[in-house]
Amino acid sequence: MLPAADATTASPSPLRPRALAAALAGERLTVPTSARSRNNVFAGLALDRASERRDEQEFIETRRSAATTRFTVVRPDGKALVDAARRGLRLLAEAERAAWLGAAPVWYLGEADEVAHFAVAHPSDEEEPLASALAGQWMDLRAAGLALPAFDAGLFAYARGLLHWQSRARFCGACGSPTIFVAAGHKARCTDPACGIVHFPRTDPAIIVIVGWRDSCLLGRQASWPPNRYSTLAGFVEPGETLEDAVRREVFEESGVVVAECDYHSSQPWPFPASLMLGFTAEAQGPELRVGPELEAARWFTADEIVRSLADGSLVLPPPLSVSFRLIEHWLRETAGLELSELRRPVSF
Repeated sequence: MLPAADATTASPSPLRPRALAAALAGERLTVPTSARSRNNVFAGLALDRASERRDEQEFIETRRSAATTRFTVVRPDGKALVDAARRGLRLLAEAERAAWLGAAPVWYLGEADEVAHFAVAHPSDEEEPLASALAGQWMDLRAAGLALPAFDAGLFAYARGLLHWQSRARFCGACGSPTIFVAAGHKARCTDPACGIVHFPRTDPAIIVIVGWRDSCLLGRQASWPPNRYSTLAGFVEPGETLEDAVRREVFEESGVVVAECDYHSSQPWPFPASLMLGFTAEAQGPELRVGPELEAARWFTADEIVRSLADGSLVLPPPLSVSFRLIEHWLRETAGLELSELRRPVSF
């Protein structure tokens, strides 16, 4: 059972050295959460989704056939077509789409710089001449998140998430009848007139949190991870639960640590396959640990321990692909004035 939070009994954290110096200097520490979120991978998609126009068939068809329109191609295995140098998506023009994927449905994503963007599903994962003929290759989303420009990575994540949902929404979850996709692919309508339920793309919210206690932060590891890999704690939000309650519950279940207070940090689209990561910072009431069955280990790290452990390879942290990296980066910056990007060793996710 999770103990109730009690702000009157929580042990206050001492004012951290950098925060104290900044306060004395009059520095404004608060960064808008929107700016923090834009810094997360897959969150840099400056796209007008024009959601209010998805039911306008004439508008959709006009945009689909425009000379400037571009199509993001995604295979069933979730890989997208990128250029041969792996520096950006290999977007198809309408003539290329018609020649190679003319029978595949296309789904409107939105507009950017007067260019309409659509997603098109490649029919199979089999190797075929499309990639070589168009001077491209296939790339998975995790690799793309670290290699492609922010807009391209975000567009890939959007297209992949929408197409994955469509692959799971071909039948009505209420009555089992086939569905048809409407609203430019953003709704699935049951074809049974007696049912007629409209289904929307699924997003599963999950919290992820960096917990601090005095001059230490809490990190954990799962048994399936590579040796020495530690990360922030995370878990899915349950029905009828606030985000703050999810933070307290997940931290307690996984580590036995009781959270006193928590604050929202930033969010990140995470279509693996359909999550939204909601990042938090938190303070613990005390340092006592009782590791739950979901983790192999959990421990407190000071900033000095992180620096030394990264240097000798005894600690491996998540790469910038995950908001977990940004949370640890934030904690190190606010606690010790250190930049994580200058400390970590390059690792694969």
